[in-house]
Amino acid sequence: MKIEKLNEDKIRITLNLDDLKEKDIDFHTFMSNSIESQEIFLDMLNEAEEKVGFVTDDYRVMIEALAMSDGNFILTVTRLTPPEKEKTSTYKRKKVNIKRKSPNINKNKTIYCFKNFDNFCEFCTCLNNIGYKSGIAKTIKLYEYNDAYYLVLTNIDSNSQFTKSFCSLITEFAQFVNNSSLFECKLIEYGKLIMKNNALKTCIKHFVH
Repeated sequence: MKIEKLNEDKIRITLNLDDLKEKDIDFHTFMSNSIESQEIFLDMLNEAEEKVGFVTDDYRVMIEALAMSDGNFILTVTRLTPPEKEKTSTYKRKKVNIKRKSPNINKNKTIYCFKNFDNFCEFCTCLNNIGYKSGIAKTIKLYEYNDAYYLVLTNIDSNSQFTKSFCSLITEFAQFVNNSSLFECKLIEYGKLIMKNNALKTCIKHFVH
């Protein structure tokens, strides 16, 4: 089990099938809201507190659970309410709110905005760690515009088993851009094309170690 602290209020926990075996729980039980899965989640929160100092006592907690195509599971844990706002509450951390991601996919044109190039590289690192190869879209380009970086995907293959995992993971690092087709015209006219041939593989090859 791997625990990463994304910021003060969010961590990412990555598990594989061996981790589930160690905890004596199967996939279907793990992805349900059963008593067993609740106990497993709470045990992981305790371990996260010990390993990365992620304290969740007296916080409301949300967990987004995502099953990856390679058999791994990614849990994004977010603290929702700071302790000072719960002083008069008798709330105890007994049940976790678990949300499963179901990303909407625009097959023709999708654009995501990364605040900086480091965020884009971190995303590509995660893709590489879960076995990304290629083939989720016909073209994948990266533009720089107004100190931000925009990933433009066209003709996305919605039948690829990796596509949903990709679209869920990218939301941890970038924001979806509305009116993608119109915004691409702005990028072409005013932006700078940084990577034009499969930007993801290019980044993984040159910037991921």
